[in-house]
Amino acid sequence: GPGAPPNWLMPVPGGLWCEPGGFFVDPTRAVDRAIITHGHADHARAGHNHVLATSETLAIMEDRYSDRAGTQRQAARYGEAVRIGDVTITLRPAGHVLGSAQAVLEHKGERIVVSGDYKRRRDPTCPAFEPVPCDLFITEATFALPVFRHPDDREEIARLLHTRTVFPERALLVGAYTLGKAQRILCLLREAGYDRPIYTHGSLDAINATYRRFGIDFGDLRPVMETDKAEMAGEIVLAPPSTLNDRWSRRLPDPVPCFASGWMRVRARARQRAVEVPLVISDHADWDELNRTLNDVGAPHVWVTHGAEEALIHAATQRGFDARALRLQGYEDDAE
Repeated sequence: GPGAPPNWLMPVPGGLWCEPGGFFVDPTRAVDRAIITHGHADHARAGHNHVLATSETLAIMEDRYSDRAGTQRQAARYGEAVRIGDVTITLRPAGHVLGSAQAVLEHKGERIVVSGDYKRRRDPTCPAFEPVPCDLFITEATFALPVFRHPDDREEIARLLHTRTVFPERALLVGAYTLGKAQRILCLLREAGYDRPIYTHGSLDAINATYRRFGIDFGDLRPVMETDKAEMAGEIVLAPPSTLNDRWSRRLPDPVPCFASGWMRVRARARQRAVEVPLVISDHADWDELNRTLNDVGAPHVWVTHGAEEALIHAATQRGFDARALRLQGYEDDAE
């Protein structure tokens, strides 16, 4: 069999603890030293003393936490080796959102990759996931069931644009997660040749400005709050998912509720939120991509965090991996 997994990274209350480096990866509480894979709030908490992350992730944390984003913040470029204690850390692209990284940890000739959250699709807002061969691979399992096979996102965008022609007098209210999903959808719309103004909820402003600072162009965006209701007929409006069934949407002309999420594959979830146009666009790997990633990385040992662990562990074990569930509390598989 594959022998014993590396023993120098341990799940403890509060996250993954690396003893020889004296740091946590994506800790769920404030700690002295943290490596942060990406800016989503369940991975990037406030109040750490030292934070190592990409400059994009640090900027996203500063947007959210201002002076509580980390007392000492160290930016690492993709591929740049950083030594902390007795461990070498390299951040590699995860393809999840702007600045998202896998934490590649090396110690005494062994390599562990903590992938954070990742996807295998092209994303105009961030570099693609890079498989890194290792001894132990720690993977998410958000959509680790065979029912989840994400369609081509260009088809989903085409369906959204088709809906405009069906309801020229209604606004298309697209619910999308504020960090990552919303910006990806803006870029996909522009790539599809859609050049009309896109109207946005105020909660997107700060994060959109950060993306712009790192060279991502969204074209003409306009605040819903400053726009006449009638002007938004037949237009696309981007807002957090919470607005779909919220009073806020009353300022739009008879909005068509659309929701962009991998969970929209589940019809009951769409019905539950009265979504008329479910858009299956996910920032996580689907079932086939999770399994392909285990093959691409080729780590004999696999730890599976938040999500549908059992199915992925079963499939991986059948293919000869030493796979086990890593029950870390405090991560959401629902926000996306």
